[in-house]
Amino acid sequence: MSPRDDGRKEAGGTFPLGRLIFFVTNNIHKFNEARMVLSKFNIATAMLRMKPPEIQDDNIENIAKTCALRASEETGLPVIVEDAGLFIDALRGFPGPYSSYVYRTIGKEGILKLLEGCGDRRAEFKSAVAFSSPNCEVKVFKGSVRGMISRTIRGESGFGFDPIFEPEGFSGRTFGELSVEEKNMVSHRSRALSKFAEWYRSLRHGSNRQSF
Repeated sequence: MSPRDDGRKEAGGTFPLGRLIFFVTNNIHKFNEARMVLSKFNIATAMLRMKPPEIQDDNIENIAKTCALRASEETGLPVIVEDAGLFIDALRGFPGPYSSYVYRTIGKEGILKLLEGCGDRRAEFKSAVAFSSPNCEVKVFKGSVRGMISRTIRGESGFGFDPIFEPEGFSGRTFGELSVEEKNMVSHRSRALSKFAEWYRSLRHGSNRQSF
């Protein structure tokens, strides 16, 4: 049975906009962070595993929008897709939208090696959350957090480059040293998701059920 068929059966022919969303991701850590953020807005989150399309773009917003549009077209469901990147000042924004590829190839150690002897450790994590639905225009919500690249890998929490990024306001601790609750207080992803949630829950007060 296809995701489209599953969605129709579970929704009983309609979808409760503003109360439930399908998050397209294969990353359980990212999903758990999103679920915690959205639950504060009384939005239930379901994980939808799909193979992401290979998109080459210099803009994380465009990547998120394209993936969300394709996912909603394939499933017939309202979905969100999140894309993020680590933008390092001294490296002119690298790895940015290529963060996932860079992480897989040179990893955290590679980034630290590129910054050896560099005094400017400033960086920014950026997130773009794209919403798409068969009957709605694609919308994008952005979030960011400034910080510093640490000189060593620290912490076991989070994923990706979290153990080398020290967000502002946490006394030099990396995302990898924070609990999920602490990270969600300031992270780029939580800020983008919160903006989405504020908009999405407002749909409850309008036409809050979408027919398939």
